[in-house]
Amino acid sequence: MIGQNPIFIPGPTNIPDSLRNAMNVQSTDHRAPDFVEIFAPVLEKLKDIFKTKDATTIIFPSSGTGGWEAAISNTMSVGDKVLIARYGMFSHRWIDLCQRHGLDVEIIECEWGTGAPAHLFAQRLEKDKNNEIKAVLVTHNETATGVRSDIKAVREAIDSANHDALLYVDCVSSLASMDFRMDEWGVDIAISGSQKGLMLNSGLAILAVSEKALARTKRANLPRTFFSFDDMINANKMGGFPYTPPLQLIHGLNAALKIIENEGLENVFRRHFRLAQGVREAVKAWGFRLCAKTPDLYSDSISAIYVPEGFDSDELTNHTYDKYQVSFGVGLGEMAKKAFRIGHLGALTDVMVLSGLATIEMAMADLNYPIELGSGVSAAQQYYRNNSA
Repeated sequence: MIGQNPIFIPGPTNIPDSLRNAMNVQSTDHRAPDFVEIFAPVLEKLKDIFKTKDATTIIFPSSGTGGWEAAISNTMSVGDKVLIARYGMFSHRWIDLCQRHGLDVEIIECEWGTGAPAHLFAQRLEKDKNNEIKAVLVTHNETATGVRSDIKAVREAIDSANHDALLYVDCVSSLASMDFRMDEWGVDIAISGSQKGLMLNSGLAILAVSEKALARTKRANLPRTFFSFDDMINANKMGGFPYTPPLQLIHGLNAALKIIENEGLENVFRRHFRLAQGVREAVKAWGFRLCAKTPDLYSDSISAIYVPEGFDSDELTNHTYDKYQVSFGVGLGEMAKKAFRIGHLGALTDVMVLSGLATIEMAMADLNYPIELGSGVSAAQQYYRNNSA
């Protein structure tokens, strides 16, 4: 087996050969001037991806989880109160991270398949007359359920309550795939990673931090060393890292940003919508339903799809991998065994998505799912034919 089948998980995503080649570089001196020539422009170009002019971009050798730990440890103190809604596995994990750091986490429980409840945030913040809540934490794209939340509405909720809470947003599976507007939406810290829309290996936590959030670091007393904003920013000003950087990944990120620039960021968003809509047409043709409750919540990065009652989604994804050597996302948390996920973000084309739909259809037919073989593929084909790139 040559091992070149695409993967359809929500990350890590497929890596273009040009990016793999860009990362195939010999070790060099990260304190030499030629590293600065690559690294400084990368930090500046990332601002375009976050759609910010004033925020400071920071890269840590880590995953998105490390980016969240950096956001919390640099701006919070033990006992600080934060407000967060739980509506999927990844919002749940941020809750767990905050609790482990000794924060006072106020949780709004939401049905999985819904998004961030801006109206409930507003109600709670209006009651917080003493501004005890230091930050509102939101997952922009909930990877477990395929739900995209309205970040602008959350900022409006904070502002309508006349509250000074910071807004932290996990955009790990949305950045460079769906529109994200840090400045316009008033985001104070945005956290992403290298392995999804940026089409690289996992290994980089990528953040954009507002001046207001940086000011909070002066009073925060949670310990941080590896994830220190101050250490990293001061080293970056000198053109380097406070420790050894992941050189190969930074070369890859430089190349990835050039690919996105050449395609055009808005065209990247349009491509992701097209790919996602083709998948949604297939789901409709199968007679299945998405976990996302309403179309305004549909993610353009990932579709989480309920299997019919009486079927086990884990058996489906395992069978697809064992027989056809293609990976799809398993159901997580409340979705376990009930839903599978199709990742349609990163370096994908219509043709690649159609191959994934054909493969999952074969697996469903093998397991006697109530579908007509080819129905989903045909629906997606018609959509792609009539809605060209």
